[in-house]
Amino acid sequence: MEIQITVYILEKLLEEAAEMGGRIALSRIGKLRPYMKKAEAYRLYGRRNVENWIAQGLITARKDGGHSASWRIEWLEIESVFKAKNLIRYL
Repeated sequence: MEIQITVYILEKLLEEAAEMGGRIALSRIGKLRPYMKKAEAYRLYGRRNVENWIAQGLITARKDGGHSASWRIEWLEIESVFKAKNLIRYL
């Protein structure tokens, strides 16, 4: 199966890949927090999107501690899903 892409789509793919590479590097050296709170994810990506991605198993919400501990989501995980969903629209 052969897929043809335009220069614009190729440019968009490379732009997103470079941005994710930068985020990975910043996360590894400690300049970017590796996790965000679930409430922050709701605000940035929309509550319905986040809940759907968790239900589909695309992202994992983790809870450290007991009853009052807050849920957290890995930045790179949710950002990867978000960018992949956006790029699908271009293809």
